[in-house]
Amino acid sequence: MTFSTLAQIAHRFVDVDGVRVFYRETKPEGQDAPVLLLLHGFPSGSHQFRRLIDLLGTQYRVIAPDYPGFGHTQVPDDFEYSFDRLADITEGFIQGLGLDRFTMFIFDFGAPVGFRIAERHPEWIAGLIIQNGNAYEDGLSEAARYVLTLSPRDPGAEDTLREFFTLAGTRAQYETGVTDPELIAPDGWTLDQHFLDLPGRKEAQLALFFDYHTNIERYDQWQAWLRQHTPPTLITWGRNDPYFIEPGAHAYLRDLPDAELHLLDTGHFALESHSPSIAPLIADFLDRTWR
Repeated sequence: MTFSTLAQIAHRFVDVDGVRVFYRETKPEGQDAPVLLLLHGFPSGSHQFRRLIDLLGTQYRVIAPDYPGFGHTQVPDDFEYSFDRLADITEGFIQGLGLDRFTMFIFDFGAPVGFRIAERHPEWIAGLIIQNGNAYEDGLSEAARYVLTLSPRDPGAEDTLREFFTLAGTRAQYETGVTDPELIAPDGWTLDQHFLDLPGRKEAQLALFFDYHTNIERYDQWQAWLRQHTPPTLITWGRNDPYFIEPGAHAYLRDLPDAELHLLDTGHFALESHSPSIAPLIADFLDRTWR
């Protein structure tokens, strides 16, 4: 596939249970284009997919929402942040757009959101694209295991987590493990930090980090779901990710032996440095697996 033109992207809001969900969408000509739902990670938003949408959006219907507490999505003051609630809103968003079949790209926080949706609606899932989205104990580094199981009762836990919400912490998410830092544009972490610094956003992230243990506790369920439903799966993994480490990519092959695995010599935000390599893999995968 060649990428000779860039996609025309619409930027919209849809109301879901009192939340105004912001999303980006392309609608290529023709009604039968495969649908690709992009679920972003921490501390980012749908803008993390900007280059990928440009590359894929002329051929595929690409949809990328912002979760509550991220990006441009607007929430009521009494919104309670948990991964269950992020999944609730994302599920309502999908239903609001009338989607009933899509390939799901899950990255970082997108994995726990996406697997909850897959459990609730297996009939929606035409395929999975997994990029540093963990569902196995194998994929947790010691640092990740420590940070993601902190409790508000642990001494110094809040101070430890707030370090991730600083500009230095955000930038490190992008640059750690990258072999050529000049490939990483500063726009991503700068925009992420802008949103993190909005009123109430750091408190939202604290709540989600303290809730993250609920994801680890569900790994067995998600693995069982994979074995039962065996969706076509493409795995593209930044092998130098300091938190979601390379064994987590290989672990998927235990339950999905036919999955396609590509290890990339980069860090957590693999799309920032390797979009030109990843986009053709996704296009080929969609063309082969969409039914």
